[in-house]
Amino acid sequence: MSHALAPLPRRAAAFAPVLPLVAVLVLLALPLTYDGAGPADVVSGLLVVYCVIRLLREGRRPLSPAAAVVLGLPVVGLALAAMGASSPEASLTGLGRYLQVFVLVPAAVLTLVRGRADFRVLAWSFVGLALWQGAIGVHQYATGTGASYQGEPIRAVGTFGAQDVMGMAAAVSLGLVCAVGIALGRAPVRQRAVATGCALALLPPLALSFSRGAWIATAVTCAVQLALAGLRRALKAAAAVTAAGVVLMGGFGVGTTQLTERIDSIAQVTDAPDQSVVDRYALWASAGDMWREHPLTGVGLKGFPEHRDGHATLALSSGSDIAGAGAEYHKQALLSPHSMYLLVLSEQGLIGLLTLAGSWLALLLLGLRGLLRVRRRGPGLDCGLVACGLLVWLLTDFVYGDIGGPSTVLTALSLGLAAWWALGGGERGHLVPRGGPRERLEEAAAR
Repeated sequence: MSHALAPLPRRAAAFAPVLPLVAVLVLLALPLTYDGAGPADVVSGLLVVYCVIRLLREGRRPLSPAAAVVLGLPVVGLALAAMGASSPEASLTGLGRYLQVFVLVPAAVLTLVRGRADFRVLAWSFVGLALWQGAIGVHQYATGTGASYQGEPIRAVGTFGAQDVMGMAAAVSLGLVCAVGIALGRAPVRQRAVATGCALALLPPLALSFSRGAWIATAVTCAVQLALAGLRRALKAAAAVTAAGVVLMGGFGVGTTQLTERIDSIAQVTDAPDQSVVDRYALWASAGDMWREHPLTGVGLKGFPEHRDGHATLALSSGSDIAGAGAEYHKQALLSPHSMYLLVLSEQGLIGLLTLAGSWLALLLLGLRGLLRVRRRGPGLDCGLVACGLLVWLLTDFVYGDIGGPSTVLTALSLGLAAWWALGGGERGHLVPRGGPRERLEEAAAR
């Protein structure tokens, strides 16, 4: 009996470095009953400290020169924007947040993920979080306990609440992207079947989030994943998604009037747009005016709220209505342009945008190069599709949204997985000597 149970502790020990990353996702599944930094944010900060201690004990070099350049590039624009901020306290807060999301946590993920086995554990954890949040969201819609949408408490928000209505949409979308990547890869048939089922199960909660930006980003990402996976896989997956859509929208009545109107509103940007679209365009115009006044370094970190009223038009409303999902009705001020690119451009200027977007573009190009290599030969196709998919989703969603709220830590973890594939040897599949226990476990799982 002892011999039969012996491999279990060894397997658990083999995945020990990646377990702190999984813990961050587990904490995101907990209800948020307070404002400020959530437990996942705190643990993600402790994760960086843990990573530094581990590197010092092992005597390893933290990052390769290429990884240090790509991940460290945003620091240039951030430092200049922090020095130009009108409020030193706000600039330090903003600097810490940006470094956490775009530099430190991705670097920690890159360091802690040792091989494809670790990568897959984290990818499946994304799927698990998405299923949990999605199940809560569907229950909220069915029971009328969600966030307010058009005066009805039906918007699926999961455990993130009405304060972060985009949180569940992001969690479900990223989990769906991971599931699609695994389903299109070369994993065992059972794993691919389970991943396909998870992807289909995540479609209803994504729809009921009423998040147009998440819908667009997910559709674009899945289309890119299908194209990268090859024609045969793309046709099979497209047929499955089409069939599931017909069943869900028709047979189970998921196609509600509100959902249909929300879909139609995507194209109504010039012909009678709703107030949320009007507000978004007004905020975008304000961000553009700020950049034109300070083209190189912007108005400074955390400077958008202070300069917004001086550039906003009369079309901008006083705020968005927040109610439902346990929150009392109140107005939430619109303190960002709801576009990551315009937020960076207005607060960090052209230098900040080029350094931050340059880092993302480098990760995307390097990741796609590695993916094309493994598509022709070798294992790891699922990891490449997941990593590139997560990055494509973020870059698309950044057109319509920006960072903020507890769900922001998902952005940091997603960038870390993309960085591991692009910079950490994703197509080689291992960062430890061959023949070790981790490598043997991974080869056994692949078989």
